[in-house]
Amino acid sequence: MLRSRQEMKAIARESMALQRGSAILTVFLVMLIIGAGGMFNIIPILGPIIVFATIFFVDYPLQVHMSGIFIKIFNREMVSAGALFDKFSINYARKIGGMAWMSLFTFLWSLLCFVPGIVKMYAYSMTPYILDDCPNVTATDALKLSMRMTRGYKMELFVLGLSFIGWHLLGILTCGILNIVYVGPYQHTTTAGYYLELRDKAIANGVIHPSEFTGGYGGYPNQYPNQHPGQYPNQPPNQYPNQPPYQ
Repeated sequence: MLRSRQEMKAIARESMALQRGSAILTVFLVMLIIGAGGMFNIIPILGPIIVFATIFFVDYPLQVHMSGIFIKIFNREMVSAGALFDKFSINYARKIGGMAWMSLFTFLWSLLCFVPGIVKMYAYSMTPYILDDCPNVTATDALKLSMRMTRGYKMELFVLGLSFIGWHLLGILTCGILNIVYVGPYQHTTTAGYYLELRDKAIANGVIHPSEFTGGYGGYPNQYPNQHPGQYPNQPPNQYPNQPPYQ
C-alpha cells in the first residue's frame, strides 16, 4: 500500500518549507518562460510556429528539469532554481522525445473519447520524473516504465489532482499569485513524492527490475525472446512473477 494522500501531502509541505525560495522561484521561472513563449502567438502566421517550437525545444526540457528539482525538494536535498538550466543540452533530444511522445499519445487517446485520454494522461504522468531521475532510460522506455508504475494507481493520482482544485480556485482569485508562491510548489512537491513512492513500490513488488531505471534490460522481453515471461536474464525463475507483458 502507498502511504496515504494526507501523509504524502504533509511530507511535501514540510519538505517544501525547507526550500521555499527555490520551490517558488522554480515555478515562477517556468511559468514566466512558458508565458513569454505564448505571447508570440499574436504574430500572424509566424506566431503559432514560434509557439510550437518553444514548446518543443524549451518548455519540454524545462518540465523535465523542474520535475527533477521537486524530486530533490521532496527528498530534502539542497537544490536551487538554477538547476532548471544546468546540463540543459545533455540528453537534450531524449528529453524532448520523451515529452513529445507523451503529449502525442495522450492526444491520440483523447480523440477516441475524453475518458481514455484522462486515463492515459495519468498513465504517462511519471514520464518527466523518470527522464530526469534516470538519465540512461530511453525516451520510449520512460513512457513504458511510467505505465507500469501507475498500473493500479491512476485513480489515486486522479484523486490527488482533485484535492488541489480548491487551492487552484483560490489561486484564480489572487490572479495566479497564490499558484506561484504556494499551490504550484506544493502540488509539484507532492507529485514528486508520489513518483518516488510508485518507483519504490514497483521495485519492491517485482513489477520493475531496479536495473531498468539505470537503462539495463532495455527492451524486455523483446531483447531476450527466449526468456520466460517474468524471468530476467541471470535471475532465478519466478523472481519477478508480477512482471506484466511488455508494452
